[in-house]
Amino acid sequence: MTPREAEPPESAVNNLVDEYRSRCLWFLRPDYYPADTAQRLRVLEQIQKYGDRAAFQKAGELKRWFSRASSAGSANS
Repeated sequence: MTPREAEPPESAVNNLVDEYRSRCLWFLRPDYYPADTAQRLRVLEQIQKYGDRAAFQKAGELKRWFSRASSAGSANS
């Protein structure tokens, strides 16, 4: 299990925001953290758009997790 898998995905997004804030998210206020899934997905897209290859991969991994989680909820309804 990787460290990213050991932490809640919401925390992992916040950590990624901190890691890439100055390089990819310069347009957000300094204390911004996404509050819901839609905001998390948007910020992950911005990290993929403006980041390097590692940022793209990390954000993609988290986006897949949130996509699976949202799909699982709709499959149960």
